[in-house]
Amino acid sequence: QVQLVESGGGLGQAGGSLRLSCAASGRTFSSTAMGWFRQAPGKEREFVAAITRNGDGTNYADSVKGRFSISRANAKSTMYLQMNSLKPEDTAVYYCAAAKSPYAISADERWYDNWGQGTQVTVSS
Repeated sequence: QVQLVESGGGLGQAGGSLRLSCAASGRTFSSTAMGWFRQAPGKEREFVAAITRNGDGTNYADSVKGRFSISRANAKSTMYLQMNSLKPEDTAVYYCAAAKSPYAISADERWYDNWGQGTQVTVSS
C-alpha cells in the first residue's frame, strides 16, 4: 500500500499557472509508476498524465498536451503536475494515483491501485 496526499490546488486565472504536488509514503515510491487524473462536476474521472518509475517515460491526455508537465523527485517521494496556460475547463478535483507496475503509464484507471483524496483546482475566466 502507498499513501498519497495531494497539495497545491486552489484558484487560478485563465492563462495562468499552478503546480500540484503528490507526496507518497508506504510502498517504495521509486518502484511505482504514477499518474494524475481529474474529475469535473457532473463528469466522470478522466486521465491527465502519467510517468514511469524513473521518469523516462510520460503520457498525456490530448487536452493537456503542451500545457501540463508531469515530473517526479524520487528522493523526495513526490510527484508534480505543472499546469500552464490554464483554461476554465481545467476546473476539477485532481487526484494522484500509484500504478500497479513500474512502467504502466496507461490512461485506464484500472492500472492504478492507490489514490489520493484529491485537491480542487478552479480556473476563472
